[in-house]
Amino acid sequence: MEDALAKLTPEQRQMIMAKAQQEANQQVMQEMMELMNKTCFDKCVGTTGDRLDSKEQACLASCQDRYFDARAAVQEAIQKRQSSGM
Repeated sequence: MEDALAKLTPEQRQMIMAKAQQEANQQVMQEMMELMNKTCFDKCVGTTGDRLDSKEQACLASCQDRYFDARAAVQEAIQKRQSSGM
C-alpha cells in the first residue's frame, strides 16, 4: 500500500485525501441526521394515533431547527479556531 501511495503525485494524493475527507464528512452528517431524527421524535411524538398532530409537527420543526443552529454555531467556531491557528 505504501508503495502505491509513494508512486502518486502530490496532486493525486491531495485528491485522495479530499475524497476521503468528503466521505468522512458525509458519514458524520448522516449520523447527525439519524441522531437528530431519533432525539426529536422521542422528545416530540406521543403514542396516540398514526399521524402527527399540529403540536407534534411544530415541536419536530423547532427541535430540528435547534439542531441545525447548533451545528452551524459549532462549525463556525471550528472554522474560527482553525483560521486563528489554534
